[in-house]
Amino acid sequence: MDIKDIQNLIKFVSKAEVSEVKYKTKDFEITIKTPLAGSDAVYAQPAVYHTAPQAASAPAPVAAPAAAPAEKAEAASDDSKYVAIKSPMIGTFYRKPSPDKDVFVNVGDEVSAGKVVCVIEAMKLFNQIDSEISGKIVKILVDDATPVEYDQPLFLVDPS
Repeated sequence: MDIKDIQNLIKFVSKAEVSEVKYKTKDFEITIKTPLAGSDAVYAQPAVYHTAPQAASAPAPVAAPAAAPAEKAEAASDDSKYVAIKSPMIGTFYRKPSPDKDVFVNVGDEVSAGKVVCVIEAMKLFNQIDSEISGKIVKILVDDATPVEYDQPLFLVDPS
């Protein structure tokens, strides 16, 4: 089974709405688990089985000033009018096609449906991620060269 087959299997499993798929051959084994009932993680782990920690929302620091929750609530209500471009897979997020090239998009750039906004590297393959909507990039939610999860918001887009 090559990398393309694994990626296709992951996409198929995520769309098929099944909770877990195991595939095993003489010298290869893979388990793909998808979220159910509000869970927010997908794990594809060939050959070795470890339980990856699930990301829990970190509580606000106790010593935070009283104004911080109000600012966060105000920002959250402002963000509700934006549409998120989400990661279709687990991998490492990159804003550039290569280290010596320019970034795909910046805050304030206009994007159209089908325009490449980033790449996600998974298992040594670089997958171009296209925008599904047209609009203006308002916020980039992920730092360059950081790991991302399945369905994690990457960009906020103002569709107006």
